[in-house]
Amino acid sequence: MIDQHPVDPPREPDRLDPTLERWRLILGEQGEAIMRGQAMSQGLADRDRALDWLYARDPDLDLRGIRGGSGPSTLTTVDWLDHIHTLFPKPAIERLERDAVQRYQLPEILTDPEVLQRIEPSATLLAAVLRTKHLMNPAVLRLARRIVETVVRQLIDKLATEVRTSFSGTRSRRPSRTARAANFDFRATVADNLRHYRTDERRIYVETAHFRARTRRHLDRFQVILVVDQSGSMVPSVIHSAVTAACLWGLPGIRTHLLAFDTQVVDLTKDVDDPVELLMRVQLGGGTDIAKAMVYAAGLIEQPRRAIVALISDFGEGGDSHRLVRTAAELVGQGTRVLGLAALDEQANPYFDRSMAQRLADVGVHVGAMTPGELVGFLADTIGA
Repeated sequence: MIDQHPVDPPREPDRLDPTLERWRLILGEQGEAIMRGQAMSQGLADRDRALDWLYARDPDLDLRGIRGGSGPSTLTTVDWLDHIHTLFPKPAIERLERDAVQRYQLPEILTDPEVLQRIEPSATLLAAVLRTKHLMNPAVLRLARRIVETVVRQLIDKLATEVRTSFSGTRSRRPSRTARAANFDFRATVADNLRHYRTDERRIYVETAHFRARTRRHLDRFQVILVVDQSGSMVPSVIHSAVTAACLWGLPGIRTHLLAFDTQVVDLTKDVDDPVELLMRVQLGGGTDIAKAMVYAAGLIEQPRRAIVALISDFGEGGDSHRLVRTAAELVGQGTRVLGLAALDEQANPYFDRSMAQRLADVGVHVGAMTPGELVGFLADTIGA
């Protein structure tokens, strides 16, 4: 009889602490020391290869000494997109795709139809499409337009909620005879019915419910004129200006205008209700003549004290700066509210000519940066004042 000795199954390598795994992914090959001689798990190795495929392109890699390339990769962009969607959570995927488009400007992302079909539509991808659409062949442009449509629809859906909230009216202190859930006054109802509290049941029985009336905002005959710089650095603001104008379009009592400018002024108002077509028509780049755009906007104003002009620009004036300041001062002097927004996007993180911005502020222009929702709130408060 042959003695049979049990054979132990191969031992799985101990998994690294999750924190150490993250550091290994951040440092790349430079982080081998934290592995303590252990082999990477298959999942960790796959994620490391996916990160290396993108970030090994960094031209400052050697200087920074953070990651090291592991040699040429056979992954195509399509393969890489497939991999990251299975290896990483959604926030990480969005960051990787954003870096591929923004930092490394991989040409196939905007020229290969198969890649465009797979990449997740995002505001970053939309901005890249607008910058390069003039270089696209018709087949790629059709796919790119679908990206524009998807992202614009998402942005409009988000902003439309804020528009409805801002312009739907505010509750006043007047009681209302109309019993609507939206107007229910919780505090007044509880205070008036505390005498009906039953200690044994720990309940308040409501005999009289209270409601508050809503005060409609006065929107009659107000003009909102968005004046948008279409230079390359202002692409996110161009996108959100188009979306904002589309959401304001059709509100009772508001007449919305949208102007885009470089060295010429283009009145896009007739296309405001179709922001996709509007964005596909915008020609980015060129010089900047802000003064000419502001003079054009001033010529549209019907009632100065019932008009808001929002200049969205980095204030890098290439035209007559004295004329720009003079026009802004005249608008403020006649009672028009003038905003100078160095950014109108979700980050509201501006880069602008501070000297020119200060000159505009000195004549009464409200200078700053806003998200689209903040601009809508400002418009609602101003118009309803």
